[in-house]
This record gives sequence, structure tokens and C-alpha cells, in this order.
Amino acid sequence: MHTPFNQVKRLARYTLTTGSLLLSLFSMVLHAADFDHSYNNFDQLLSEVVQMSDDKKQTRVNYQQLSVKKDTLQTSLSAFSDVSKSQYDEWDKQQQLSFLINAYNGFTLKLIIDNWDEFKQGNAKSIRDLGSLFTTPWEKKFFTLFSEKHNLDDIEHEMVRKWFKEPRIHAALVCAAVSCPPLRDEAFVSSKLTAQLDSQMQLFLADNSRNEIKTNGQKGEASLSSIFKWYRGDFEKGDEGFNSLLDLLSVYSDALVEGDDSAQAQRNIIKSADYPITFKDYDWRLNDVANF
Repeated sequence: MHTPFNQVKRLARYTLTTGSLLLSLFSMVLHAADFDHSYNNFDQLLSEVVQMSDDKKQTRVNYQQLSVKKDTLQTSLSAFSDVSKSQYDEWDKQQQLSFLINAYNGFTLKLIIDNWDEFKQGNAKSIRDLGSLFTTPWEKKFFTLFSEKHNLDDIEHEMVRKWFKEPRIHAALVCAAVSCPPLRDEAFVSSKLTAQLDSQMQLFLADNSRNEIKTNGQKGEASLSSIFKWYRGDFEKGDEGFNSLLDLLSVYSDALVEGDDSAQAQRNIIKSADYPITFKDYDWRLNDVANF
């Protein structure tokens, strides 16, 4: 019995379509497997350009050295930009969050390096100087992510803060200012992300220039980074067990009193969970090694 010609055409078209679909899916799987979740290139670059302070509580970036390695930075950022949203959606949560933190910090470095001449000439002293009359630097769409043009605010507010219930990211996202948390000298990776976020919060809170417990006899107050004023609500939702800033400071009390002369008095104040919180002025100068 002969198969009618139209049926043959339909069968061929179906076979071709199915084959193309399978090939496309196979290519996506291969592409997804190609992404380096260990971030070897970015990790190596950070280890070379990020410098730790003598007290091990702050870091600065050698932007002059980074400007010479601009192509190396771009290689990592191009790999970030090549990731599709569908590919990203296949990753686990730890991989996703690590990726977005690295992307935010990496593209922030790019923003500074793209304008490095402005800093060298003294025309810019802060990342805020890279904005315009109507646009902040965090609103400038200067990179591609998930096949669309994006800005730094998109990553922080529309992705990280919306997609994850992890307030400790505020100690990991670094906006290139002196008062920011210390930029880590290694990439964030899924296998140790929880420990890295914990370490970042400890470092941030241990630095008295950013966060401290002040004592006055039996009384005292917490003097914190303005980051905790701007994002206070993220620490009041119960995420990671934090229902208030007092909860956060209680969990990280060891870091807060580390190396302080009045450590026991500070511990007593923190334990009382009854003290005022004030916020420090923010130092927006560039987190360059010259500003150590």
C-alpha cells in the first residue's frame, strides 16, 4: 500500500522539526555544562587586584593594576553575559545567587575601569560622579545580562532582593565605595556560598569604622553603616532568622566586639537587646588602594 504524498511530506516535516528541536535542546545542555561555576578566571583576577588591610577587616582595589588587566576582566564578564535566562533557571539556588553576586561586583569593576581616566585626571572621586543629571550610575544600562541590556540596580533590586530571601547579600554586593563592605579577594561559589556570606557579614561588622557598639557606662548604642538604614526592612522579614537589626547584631556579636577594649561591656549591651541604633555617614570615595 502506497503512502499518500501529503502524508509523506507531513512525516518528513515532523521528523525535521523534531530533529531540530532535539538538536537545539542538546546544544542548550552542552552550553549549560560549559559555564564555569568555579569562576576560575574571575577568582584569579580578584586575588591579584584586591588587597587586604593590615587589620584584615577592609579591602581596597588596585584599579591601576586592574586597568592593565581590562581584557581579563572582560573575558569573565562576557561569560556572564553569554548566560541565557533559561540556562540560569536550570541552576540550583546557590549557583544562581553566586552568579548574580559575581555579576554585580564584576560589572561594578567594569564601570570604574571604563571611566578610569576620569579618576586619574581628578574629574571623578566617587562612583556617584559617573552618573548624569537624570541618571545615577546604578541606573545606567551598560552591560548585557540574560540577553537584555541591564544596569546594576536591576541585579540588586529586581533580581537578588526579589528572587532570594538572603539579607546577608548586603555584605557581599560592593558598590566601589570606601564605606561599602570589603570586596572579597575571591569569587563567590555555590559550594561555599553560605560560609562566604557569613564571613562577609563578620568582616563588615568587625570593622569599627563601619559598625560598632559604643559604650557609656552601663548604657550604649550601636553605630552602624547606613547600609543597615537603607535596607533595614530586609533584616526584619524573618529571613535567615533575622526579625530585626538587634537579631543580626546578636548573632554576630563576636565580630562586633572583636579586638575592642570594652568587649564585655559591649556584649552586655548586645545581650540586653535594648539599645538605640544610629547610622554613620557614608564615605563614597572610591575603594581604591590610594584610599586605604
